[in-house]
Amino acid sequence: MRHSESFATEENHPIDVVEQVATSNDWEFERVSEIEISLDVEGQWREYSNTLAWSECDETLRIVSSFAIDLPEKNRPALFELLNSINDRCWVGNFSYWAKKNLIVYRYGPVLTQRAEVSTSQVMTMMAAAVMSCERYYPAIQLVAGGDKSPNDALQLALCETYGHA
Repeated sequence: MRHSESFATEENHPIDVVEQVATSNDWEFERVSEIEISLDVEGQWREYSNTLAWSECDETLRIVSSFAIDLPEKNRPALFELLNSINDRCWVGNFSYWAKKNLIVYRYGPVLTQRAEVSTSQVMTMMAAAVMSCERYYPAIQLVAGGDKSPNDALQLALCETYGHA
């Protein structure tokens, strides 16, 4: 890839790079359009649906990683409190709840201005960050959604680091 070329060329379009990464990792994917790809990645807790889309006008490659959640209406305020606390701890990306589809969504979109090119290592870093963030907070989100823990207690459990060996 040459730095002087635009993303509009076929040889270095960001979604083409994502497709190359998905292929090399044996991830199932669907090329939704020229600017969007959807793929699933298995985590420790569950499988995460990921959509990566390129916005030419913003020069942004956005990843949306999501998973379904069973959230009773009465537990929504606690979930919103938890998501706010989680977002305070996130350096990149953020979590939200999409009520219409009952999804927890992690979103991140680095701006790649001045024709910066997307590399396979950047895509792998984005994918790893999205899945790792979902994995880290999934147990806390489940505990709050189920009404088993307060947002603070659930977050403390998610952030607890284990030391030593069993």
